[in-house]
Amino acid sequence: MTYFTRSQLSALESTATAAASYLDACDGGAQYVQLDPRHYRECGKLLDNIFSLVDPRKAFPMLLEQSAAAREAVETIRLNRQLRLSRLVYYPELTALINRVTV
Repeated sequence: MTYFTRSQLSALESTATAAASYLDACDGGAQYVQLDPRHYRECGKLLDNIFSLVDPRKAFPMLLEQSAAAREAVETIRLNRQLRLSRLVYYPELTALINRVTV
């Protein structure tokens, strides 16, 4: 388990907030934000990476309350973990095939 200092968590929260704000602005059709598909994708990846390092519900409760993009990222991570586990438990042959194909 990784532990972060308060200042490190603050920096992660600032970065996650900026990424989520861009995603929310684009998703909301804000006129003052020009959609850059590459930047949009990278903001989504960044949010996923940060949320994979910490429990966002505990570390960033205000961000989750205010940002639809942040809530969607948390839900996506939860579903991915659930699917990954289900695939290993219920479909071991499929898992073996996928591992062979992706190597």
